Amino acid sequence: MPLEEVIRARGHENVRAEHASTFEVTTDDYLTSAGDCILAIEADRAPADFDPDFVDACQDREATITVTIDADGYSDSVTGRGNPDLEFTSERSAVGRTSDYVDDRTIVNGAEFAAEGFDRDLVDALADGAEATVTITVD
Repeated sequence: MPLEEVIRARGHENVRAEHASTFEVTTDDYLTSAGDCILAIEADRAPADFDPDFVDACQDREATITVTIDADGYSDSVTGRGNPDLEFTSERSAVGRTSDYVDDRTIVNGAEFAAEGFDRDLVDALADGAEATVTITVD
């Protein structure tokens, strides 16, 4: 049975979702136009809050991790894989990566796409400040 973590956040007028290798959800309450990987702000949880069993499951190289973002009737999902080096210790941000790079914010490696690949209707809703639900599932 898959394990999941849910983050509630919201969009912001500066959401552009143009980054080619990462996407991010942050607990920060602001977003500058330079944050082109950030999809949502004011997240109610960060990786450090995730259940230890969920973290353990994500640390398996064979794990499939799916991140689904729902906002204002729009939804998109991106799938990647786990990594034994994933820490889930950031108290600020959750970052998905197309690469194998890992830091305390990384929640998935080898993602199919990054911020620029998310559905543009979803991105527009987030840019309008829509409430977002971010569901992270590991199989």
